[in-house]
Amino acid sequence: MFKKVLVAEDMDSINHAVASVLEELNIPEVAHAQYCDKAWLLAKKASQEEKPFDLLICDLSFKADHREEKIKSGKELIAILKSENPVLKILVNSIEDHPQTVKDLWDSGNIEAYVCKDRHGLKELKEAILHLDKGETYNSPSIEKTLNKNNLLTLSDFEINIVKYLAEGFSQDEIQEKLKSENIKPNSKSAIEKRLKSLREDFSANTNPHLIYIMQDLKLI
Repeated sequence: MFKKVLVAEDMDSINHAVASVLEELNIPEVAHAQYCDKAWLLAKKASQEEKPFDLLICDLSFKADHREEKIKSGKELIAILKSENPVLKILVNSIEDHPQTVKDLWDSGNIEAYVCKDRHGLKELKEAILHLDKGETYNSPSIEKTLNKNNLLTLSDFEINIVKYLAEGFSQDEIQEKLKSENIKPNSKSAIEKRLKSLREDFSANTNPHLIYIMQDLKLI
């Protein structure tokens, strides 16, 4: 079983619940961080002392406050810690259950488990830890069911980027130039127009602003 676990979570109630699960599993050393920057510092210190964490349990969203944080999201924290310590097992524990979000995290290769914070969350958290301890991966059953649907709508980097740039106020001509500069293909204006039309149909959006609103609401951009 894991010996040293880092929990990155900003809600006290969730921290207490997670701590109870870890205590039940007899994990001897647990550290908690309510900010991504602190989680990174704890992980860095542990590695420098040659006593790295075995497992990170991480939320995806952290409520902003008066503190100026360099690492602003769990997804960013996960990517940084995984790059610094590739053997670190990472378990996402989040209320965010949109299939695109989950798929992107799995596709990144940075996580080994994803648990949804719902009525079964603590039971599934324990199951996930047990699976990881055996070298297996884990998804909450509800997420697994959604990801296995044949009609699951997933978006490419190209699609996400063009809508993100629209939301930032760029024109289609400017988006074309940005895509070219970032070597993202396709990057022609006709491809951008065609894909936006397709996205509006997929999301039942009447206009591009409406599409932006829907995708922001779904936390796709």
